[in-house]
Amino acid sequence: MSANTSPTGQRANPTYDSAFLKACRREPVPHTPVWFMRQAGRSLPEYRKVREGIGMLESCMRPDLVTEITLQPVRRHGVDAAIYFSDIVVPLKAIGIALDIKPGVGPVVERPVRTREDLARLRDLTPEDVSYVTEAVGMLTRELGSTPLIGFAGAPFTLASYLVEGGPSRTYENAKAMMFGDPALWADLLDRLADITAAFLKVQIEAGASAVQLFDSWAGALAPADYRRSVLPASAKVFEAVAGYGVPRIHFGVGTGELLGLMGEAGADVVGVDWRVPLDEAARRVGPGKALQGNLDPTVLFAGREAVEAKAQEVLDSAAGLEGHVFNLGHGVMPATDPDALTRLVEYVHTRTAR
Repeated sequence: MSANTSPTGQRANPTYDSAFLKACRREPVPHTPVWFMRQAGRSLPEYRKVREGIGMLESCMRPDLVTEITLQPVRRHGVDAAIYFSDIVVPLKAIGIALDIKPGVGPVVERPVRTREDLARLRDLTPEDVSYVTEAVGMLTRELGSTPLIGFAGAPFTLASYLVEGGPSRTYENAKAMMFGDPALWADLLDRLADITAAFLKVQIEAGASAVQLFDSWAGALAPADYRRSVLPASAKVFEAVAGYGVPRIHFGVGTGELLGLMGEAGADVVGVDWRVPLDEAARRVGPGKALQGNLDPTVLFAGREAVEAKAQEVLDSAAGLEGHVFNLGHGVMPATDPDALTRLVEYVHTRTAR
């Protein structure tokens, strides 16, 4: 049964007719919907205030904080969807992996996964492991009403890279060494992570999320042939695992211009595009039957109102022939971004695309 329809096919969910879900389904919309990756946090003074003295992982495990932080950009900017506030390593922490998110560094894993014996530490994720997620999503959907909530998870490749490297990396040398040098171990690692990721998304959908986005932040480090052979099967497993819920599935990566077709092939309904490829060209690479999301360069927001609107119009013009388009940045909101610039951008897109 779809999360957005009743068993008899009636539209039961108040978010069903939202501009965001219509765009994801490639249906006519009253205006192009807008939301921003990393809209929940970072650039907002109210976010920094509520997070004072509270670590990132603790923030992700407190339903009251998750709810407040997720709602902040909806209140301030009038975006068409909320994104569940979390971090990609939350499910790993939930199954007992010793890690922390260090300010200015990112996730750091105490004991990297390098051998087959290390796989034993990656047990299945159960709903009980993340009961705070169920609670937070329930609180959020009650508050959001007709505004959709997007569930959040990191893709198997990006999670595997953190686990194998032990933290952020620019070269992914250990992860790629395993991928090329021990492909059987690599495949088993990604398969295990696909199960964990799918379980994490299922918890969010069953609690009320109207769509889900899989972030493969580091997939752009891969050549297409390596992605197809060593990464696509695990991402496809995640998307297939949640297909029966009927919620739109979004797939996003950075620097993935050469992978766009493959990312769509993995099973997404919506393919996220960073700022490096115009949306009309991205549509050609992805092929028919998919909506696209994106793709304003986040740094444009520092350039002043006229420049922002000119560049936003370029994105809208490039998207004019698409079956479905969700306006977003080509990556996340940068911490020093003026929140008012985001609010004005939402208003601009809504006004320019009103039908």
